[in-house]
Amino acid sequence: MSYALELKDLRKSFGKTEIIRGINLAIPAGERVGIIGPNGAGKSTLFNLISGRFEPSSGEVLLNGDRISGKKPFEINRMGLSRSFQITNIFPKLSVFENLRCGVLWSLGYRYSFWKFLADLKDANERTEELMEMVKLDKKHDTLAMNLTYAEQRALEIGITIAGGAKVILLDEPTAGMSKSETSRFIKLIKDVTVGKTLLTVEHDMGVVFGLADKIAVVVYGELLAYDTPEAVRANQRVQEAYLGSSVADSQAQGH
Repeated sequence: MSYALELKDLRKSFGKTEIIRGINLAIPAGERVGIIGPNGAGKSTLFNLISGRFEPSSGEVLLNGDRISGKKPFEINRMGLSRSFQITNIFPKLSVFENLRCGVLWSLGYRYSFWKFLADLKDANERTEELMEMVKLDKKHDTLAMNLTYAEQRALEIGITIAGGAKVILLDEPTAGMSKSETSRFIKLIKDVTVGKTLLTVEHDMGVVFGLADKIAVVVYGELLAYDTPEAVRANQRVQEAYLGSSVADSQAQGH
């Protein structure tokens, strides 16, 4: 089987403190994986290793069979992996359309140029319009990003994340700070825009994780405690003892 993303004995230390302790994980193309674990488990560090913000102390990360560990984030992005962050990253003084078009241009082969008018780039503008519809912001075409609601800003960031055509998407706590109704809509949005793509998401909301993921990776103290279906993770006694506890029971009682 070919894998979209592979982590091989991945380790990361800061000084004498080992944060990631030999994680092995192989994710097939098109699978949606939720990464969960208690605070300080190493989830954000793991995301930073995969996306190139941190370099591993040892081990490697493979994207579609090619080693990406040690490469710069922009190089990894151009190889087909894109990520969002816990804190919304958008261009606040550009419109929704302009934000999304920035993400589209490079993927269509447009580079820095002083003699091209953006309005004349029909393919880029059409692709941007499609993205606005996908993330449900087509009625906000000319709205400045800073004037969007929080949920709309998060949707815009998702749009920017997928604008470059990446096949592997990393979302860091995409529903953080949202109401229950916003979260429900956002789960559907994530499902819709990641069809056919490989998705990794770090999320604390168990309802989101169990509703979105095909598989769940449980990280505890920098180690992979479990990697299985949501049902199997719910029933895993070691996972319940290490992290989930009453959250699992609550999710089961609510039918999640």
